[in-house]
Amino acid sequence: MRSIWSGALSFGLIYIPVKIYNATISHTFDFDLLRRSDHCRIHYAKVCKETGEEVPKEEIVRGYQYRKGDYVIVEEEDFSRANVHKTQTIEIVSFVNYSEIDHYYMEKPYFLEPVKEAKKAYVLLREALLRSGKAGIARYVMRRREHMALIKPNESVIFLNNMRFADELRSYKELDIPQKGAESVSEKELDMAIQLIDQLTEKWNPQQYKDTYYEDLKALLQQKIEGKIPAPTPPPKAPAAVTDLFSRLNESLRMAKEKEKKAA
Repeated sequence: MRSIWSGALSFGLIYIPVKIYNATISHTFDFDLLRRSDHCRIHYAKVCKETGEEVPKEEIVRGYQYRKGDYVIVEEEDFSRANVHKTQTIEIVSFVNYSEIDHYYMEKPYFLEPVKEAKKAYVLLREALLRSGKAGIARYVMRRREHMALIKPNESVIFLNNMRFADELRSYKELDIPQKGAESVSEKELDMAIQLIDQLTEKWNPQQYKDTYYEDLKALLQQKIEGKIPAPTPPPKAPAAVTDLFSRLNESLRMAKEKEKKAA
């Protein structure tokens, strides 16, 4: 596993040199763009807008337009110079009760690994967070932008989960969302819905959930490699909104109970 960032995790005067590793793997296929007639690969060239000439990669730099037509060149080292501390340190600025964090803010998880000399400090932070039930809110800079992050361990590893800043989240106020009490739901319907939820509740087991579409697409690609033409499948009809809630709840409960009996 290759680290994507190295620096130090800090809280108070405690510094823990760490490396960041991706905690996720994306199930995706790499597709090239081709000309249909002869499968010639399409090449996207970076060209000068004024002359149309192709510009070599080593000549391309970043520029910030501070006035129309006037640019200042930004070198790679300038991103570090802006704030050396933030580019080398994940600073925990506060601790919060983990239960208070809305998952709406969560973005992407990473693993934190300590260097050999920092293992004791790493264990100290991990155990203190586990025992207190708290999580750290941190700031750091990676890939030329500042991130807010949640620092939270499980029994073994400390996770860093990138978070969205509040001003990056859109408001749902402009959507047509029914307000509490606006739609008349009977107590009987509500009780049945809770029964159905209880009937379908099971112990959380992440291993049982797979990216089945990835496997389906992989199988289709294999068919095409073998020269087979996959049979076309008609698109499913869009489900209509349920109006008779009571009968649908009854039927759903019956099906859930039958499924439970078969599984027993």
